[in-house]
Amino acid sequence: MEENYFEEFEEREAESGMTVVACYPGKTAQVIEIDGSLESMQQFVGGYLQAVYPFDDPVAIICNEEGKLNGLPLNRALYTEDGEMFDITAGNIIICGLGEEDFASLQGELLEKYLEKFKHPETFIKIGNDILAIKLPEEQKQTEGQTHKNHIHK
Repeated sequence: MEENYFEEFEEREAESGMTVVACYPGKTAQVIEIDGSLESMQQFVGGYLQAVYPFDDPVAIICNEEGKLNGLPLNRALYTEDGEMFDITAGNIIICGLGEEDFASLQGELLEKYLEKFKHPETFIKIGNDILAIKLPEEQKQTEGQTHKNHIHK
């Protein structure tokens, strides 16, 4: 019975697609559409899926289950309601909605909220035993041969 349910989920999601917020390490978050299949999500994150539910809203962060263990680049920090960092994602991540039983598209206000929340790429600096997350400005398109460097001034 479970296998049949999974097949139905795959067919339903593949037909309808899912609108999600995609975050790549070092890049500005963007709205993309994926087919919603297990395979497409695994391909996006580069391995087995881990779903994290750090918010009160009906959303999930989908990441690579072994991203940190495999040394994937750090991506976005996760914060408590008080603004304290409690975790850092590694590798590509997807922010999606939650349906009654499945992952679902992010829509309307939730789409706008999480696009804005994860919009800016972050870089991380270890200071003693602490890790500091620094939000970077949105990516700027580079002209051929031109590079941009971020400097931290003391």
